[in-house]
Amino acid sequence: MGTPDQENMAIQMVGIYKYFGPYCALENVNLDVKKGTMHAILGENGAGKSTLMNILYGMSKPDAGQIFINGKLLDIKHPKTAIENKIGMVHQHFMLVPTFTVAQNIMLGKELTNPFGILDFKKANRVIEELSEKYNLLIDTKKKIENMSVGMQQRVEILKALYREAEILILDEPTAVLTPQEVKDLMLTLKTLAQHGKTVVIITHKLNEIKQVCDFCTIIRRGKNINSVNVNDYSEQQLVSMMVGYDMDLKINKTKAIPKDVVFEIDNLTVLDDRGIKKVNNLSLKIRSGEIFGIAGVDDNGQRELVEAITSLKKVSSGTIKIKGLEIQNTTPQNVIASGIATIPEDRHKEGLVMNFSVTENLLLKKYKENPLSKHGRLNKQKINDFADSLIKKFDIRPPECKKRLVRKLSGGNQQKLIIAREVSEDPDLLVAVQPTRGLDVGAMEYVHRELLKQRDLGKAVLLISLDLNEIIDVADKIAVIYNGNIVKTFESAATNENEIGILMAGGGK
Repeated sequence: MGTPDQENMAIQMVGIYKYFGPYCALENVNLDVKKGTMHAILGENGAGKSTLMNILYGMSKPDAGQIFINGKLLDIKHPKTAIENKIGMVHQHFMLVPTFTVAQNIMLGKELTNPFGILDFKKANRVIEELSEKYNLLIDTKKKIENMSVGMQQRVEILKALYREAEILILDEPTAVLTPQEVKDLMLTLKTLAQHGKTVVIITHKLNEIKQVCDFCTIIRRGKNINSVNVNDYSEQQLVSMMVGYDMDLKINKTKAIPKDVVFEIDNLTVLDDRGIKKVNNLSLKIRSGEIFGIAGVDDNGQRELVEAITSLKKVSSGTIKIKGLEIQNTTPQNVIASGIATIPEDRHKEGLVMNFSVTENLLLKKYKENPLSKHGRLNKQKINDFADSLIKKFDIRPPECKKRLVRKLSGGNQQKLIIAREVSEDPDLLVAVQPTRGLDVGAMEYVHRELLKQRDLGKAVLLISLDLNEIIDVADKIAVIYNGNIVKTFESAATNENEIGILMAGGGK
């Protein structure tokens, strides 16, 4: 079985099926990618995008279907087969050795040696530097991965694929963990790759990025082909409607905030990191009930240390943190929770969930000692099941029969819904939301934004910390810009714009 126009196609996937037990993750999916183009795979979390690309890269085996690379029928059983056929993949969670240098990571598995069989790092560094200059991916080849930013680590992953002579490059959610400037740099890199004749496939749900750099787009919904289109022929609104299956308003509709009393206050806070370097520097802010207070800033300007100080995961050197007038700095996370603070953490896998616990167990993490869920140290299974069922239904955690399912088997969007359900069911006075939509599709993002606004309208104070400037501007009522650990300026959201905030984020305009 073949498909037409094989001469111009880098990739043809025909009739792909993939089952996980009784669940059909991909049903008769077809994908045609022209040589030398940038092609997006668009779909919601759990739509099957990554599964399809993992099959192409040999990390998963299809239950049915065929794969043609440059017109040649291949049985890709292993990533080694994909690499031999000049396919490279940059995964969402990078596959690098933190203690190795850039050169050591790139060489790994394809080492260069001298005539005596000894590793030739001098030659390797030269080859890698030539590649980095050719594709505008300038990098220090001797630097260790653990000392590099996420954006630089991604460059290493791309260079690793190019070092293996990849002509087809797959990127899985490539901007999910990047700052705005790193996103711009990546887009330039991808354009450069395409100009050199590489075929680039991007798994994404970010429509603005698709419109910026992609030529074609294949939309997958719930494991099935919906359409393959020329990107220039469709608006973002049309693309998102195909992706989610209904007309979605991309604009956030929110009423004007009615803030009341100050609920949360930080005064002259100073926090050091683990190396003793000052990361939060005499920072002060106030948040009122009934408002969303957004903090905008480039990554690593003290945001992480600020959140750790608020949640008592890190000691503060000086200053105070107050919730309803009560000082909570340098206490315990348990005391912070009891004081009325709930948190949607930055990394839902490491900080928000126990991945090998069930949905019910994760929903129960803060309440398992409380009556009527437990009494005299004995859990009440019926009450626990009722509690889980009510939250699963109220917060639309899918699938509806998921309470016994391990959390790691849920999509990212449903994992985030679970965290929100658990945190807001605590009826907090302050909800701290850190990067709450990172890695989520537009449908899940809309849900998260709606929940944050709902908490605000219930009279709660909300602290939103995000690297997504559009999210901050669209959702927050008041915006503070953080730079070098200090708030440099605070605005009413209606009184500022992306350009003004962006300049302050970069350290200018003060």
